[in-house]
Amino acid sequence: MAIILDGKEVAKNKEQQLLEEIERLKQNQINPCLGMLRVGEKQDSISYEKSMIKKCGKYGIETKIATFSENTTKQEILEQIQKWNQDSRIHGILLLRPLPFEEELCDAICFEKDVDAMGKESMANIYKGKKQGFVPCTPEACMKILEYYHIPCEGKNIVVVGRSLIVGKPMAMLLLNHNATVTICHSKTNHLAEICKKADILVVAMGKARKITKEYTNPTQVVIDVGIHRTKEGELCGDVDFQNVVDNVRAITPVPGGVGSVTTMQLLEHVVRAAKLTEGK
Repeated sequence: MAIILDGKEVAKNKEQQLLEEIERLKQNQINPCLGMLRVGEKQDSISYEKSMIKKCGKYGIETKIATFSENTTKQEILEQIQKWNQDSRIHGILLLRPLPFEEELCDAICFEKDVDAMGKESMANIYKGKKQGFVPCTPEACMKILEYYHIPCEGKNIVVVGRSLIVGKPMAMLLLNHNATVTICHSKTNHLAEICKKADILVVAMGKARKITKEYTNPTQVVIDVGIHRTKEGELCGDVDFQNVVDNVRAITPVPGGVGSVTTMQLLEHVVRAAKLTEGK
């Protein structure tokens, strides 16, 4: 059976340092604060918002919430983002997808407060390999899991299945920055199973529940499953058919309890880093 790459363990390992950083900031009269903005009443967005409020509260990070109806004008939403950009008490800004006018709204976030790297300036630095600002939390979480379990990327053949701006493309850039040889695939790729099967590390972020089966894998492979879906029975699963694959690979992240657990911790760390930037100002 494969080694289970437990994201909860990775997140737990970061917990104490995060708490200490937050306490130190508060002693200096800085209360880390995340502003979250939501447009509409999509249940997934509302659930994520509630989850983040709970997580932030657990670690002593404040939250500010701005909600808008789906018929709100772009200008009204931009005004809220600009208000938070200029508010020194708000250290990080997170826009909950899906969004209308997404590109313009994301690009309006102040670079220093763009804690999930949603704007073009943040993305440009990732593609340039610059260690400035923040990187998207989910791809960074994948890297942290590999690092925690001492799985090297340098010189490895790594296949990323998915080409979104949220995960697939920045994931590929982070891997390239660690000297991996990267192939990007997607749902329209010919001979996808054959390509995936040759990978040393397979990162799956294609948004199709249980699409990846053992035919896509090999016994020496490490599989990072970024997907998360809820079945008709209410069960959470990933893009990888875990039960079908687990005995045919060297290591694999579970869903739930894998990448998602670390993603949340990365976002909290980014808020704290953003708050630290305000010290001495």
